[in-house]
Amino acid sequence: MGLKIYNVLGREKQEFVPLEPGRVGMYVCGPTVQDYAHLGHAKTYIAFDVIVRYLRYSGYDVLYVQNITDVGHLLDSGEDRILKKAAALQARPMQIVEHYTRSYFEDMDALGVVRPDISPRASGHIPEQIRMIQTLIDKGHAYVANGSVYFDVTTDPEYGKLSNRKIEAQTAGSREAVRDEKRNPEDFALWKKAEPEHILRWDSPWGEGFPGWHIECSAMAKKYLGATFDIHGGGVDNIFPHNESEIAQSECANEAPFARYWILTGSLTVDGIKMSKSLGNFITIKDALKQHRPEVIRMFVYSAHYSNPVDFTDEALMAAAGGWERLYGAVRLARQMKASAPDGDAGNGILPRLEQAKADFKAAMDDDFNTPKAVAALQELTRDVNTLLNSGSPVGRATLDTIEQTYQQLAGDVLGLIPAQDTASSNGQREAGLVELLISLRAEARRKKDFATSDRIRDELKALGVILEDRPDGTVWRVS
Repeated sequence: MGLKIYNVLGREKQEFVPLEPGRVGMYVCGPTVQDYAHLGHAKTYIAFDVIVRYLRYSGYDVLYVQNITDVGHLLDSGEDRILKKAAALQARPMQIVEHYTRSYFEDMDALGVVRPDISPRASGHIPEQIRMIQTLIDKGHAYVANGSVYFDVTTDPEYGKLSNRKIEAQTAGSREAVRDEKRNPEDFALWKKAEPEHILRWDSPWGEGFPGWHIECSAMAKKYLGATFDIHGGGVDNIFPHNESEIAQSECANEAPFARYWILTGSLTVDGIKMSKSLGNFITIKDALKQHRPEVIRMFVYSAHYSNPVDFTDEALMAAAGGWERLYGAVRLARQMKASAPDGDAGNGILPRLEQAKADFKAAMDDDFNTPKAVAALQELTRDVNTLLNSGSPVGRATLDTIEQTYQQLAGDVLGLIPAQDTASSNGQREAGLVELLISLRAEARRKKDFATSDRIRDELKALGVILEDRPDGTVWRVS
């Protein structure tokens, strides 16, 4: 059975068949860079990171595009989010954009999120947006009103097909102030006239102005992926009006299907309420990383299916930390044991178990990227691996290599939970080296029967969270 994806557009799980065999075009709505990213953003972009990682693991050549919104994202009041932040900080809009864009990528890098292949900015694609708007006007799907341009939703019979909303049931004012100049309350802005005090402005056939929020994604997706592409991703909270508007304007302008598979992630909640800046119930990624390892945050995200909400609690993070430590502990132990392992192929029957774990992992991920089941398959494998490694029986170096490679492929390359030895951070390498040095000094003290020093090294490492385990073939360590 191949990969199946729950397609929000069709509201059913469908077999994934890309437009071009072996290649996948994927577009994900990126952040509006007007503040620091929080854990809600982490949930969304870790979810799409593991989707891209798994597609590549499965052999697909993925072109991953994720935009940066640096103009045009309007509040309900009609204000541009970037301009509002710039005014509050008495800074230039592009100062705000540069600062928070860099911060966003720093956060994603720290979380182990692989960077998109292309990260286009809305402000860098104004000509493409203007051309698409003009096409919509020429085809009768948009109209000019007082220097602004609006999409006429009544010209698209399929408007509402993603969110399953009917025009007559929609309320006016979503994402922008209701203006008398619109023909219908549900019409949305493609281009906004710039008032004299508006700093971000460009020349256009309709006068100086700036693009609406939705048009950027349609224009940039077409530029880099074509009129029709495979996967469009985003948060479920943006299904209306943003994603709905993308489909309408793209398909009316291009006269072709837009994205074939729609993947939308559930929200991160706090006490059942979506984490957001406006509610003040957020934790920035930078603050979260001061308390938790990036792998633990990823493990927490994987505890729920990407499409479901997940509630943030200290208990949930502690559970994720324990689960991650069990996985990584098995890998770390296998790496340590290789130093003194025999060259023979003493596998003690674990090799078929590794193959079964790979099959179980693949079956889970092929079922709409089911990370809870994928992690469960790895946890079940870890019980068997730990039983073998702690049995006292000799384990061959080749078997230990296979154990490490299995975890590196599944938990590392796909889930981003296991760092490779040769790509560990300098701090991590330094800490591991210091622990090994102390273990060596302790072993020397024990040979000299200086048990007071030996016990002191063991006890003080334990106080720091490093547990030593003495075995017939040497001392190994783990983090508690």
